[in-house]
Amino acid sequence: MVHLTVDLIAKSRTHFKKKRGLSLLHYLKTLTHLYFSNKNIEEIGDLSMCRNLTVLYLYDNHLTNICSLDFASNLTHLYLQNNNITHMDNLSNLQRLSKLYMSGNRILMVEGLEELRGLRELHLENQKLEPGEQLLFDSRTLLALAV
Repeated sequence: MVHLTVDLIAKSRTHFKKKRGLSLLHYLKTLTHLYFSNKNIEEIGDLSMCRNLTVLYLYDNHLTNICSLDFASNLTHLYLQNNNITHMDNLSNLQRLSKLYMSGNRILMVEGLEELRGLRELHLENQKLEPGEQLLFDSRTLLALAV
């Protein structure tokens, strides 16, 4: 099982190794964009050192849930399309989120977005649902999105 952790970031050729001369701690604190698409990631680990993260690319992985993003209060763009996510959990702390990409997952109910006042784009097309299932919207979320 592949977990997205600070150790994985440190080992990544596209991330820390390019930034020679910086300590890992300094690099993680100043990191704004994190690219880990198509890396077989199944879980998001503790990335709380990446407090300045604004854009997170995790599309085309094997995530089944959204977790460990409570630290990411500066996140503006979140790319989670083409995973296996079934629930829209743990997003309420992402107050600055303006674009959320969740196409190609397994979401049945759009919910939990009431606190995301800055959300301007929500992409949910092509959910991988069983025959007869349909995408539904929680009434509170629908009202919040309509504002």
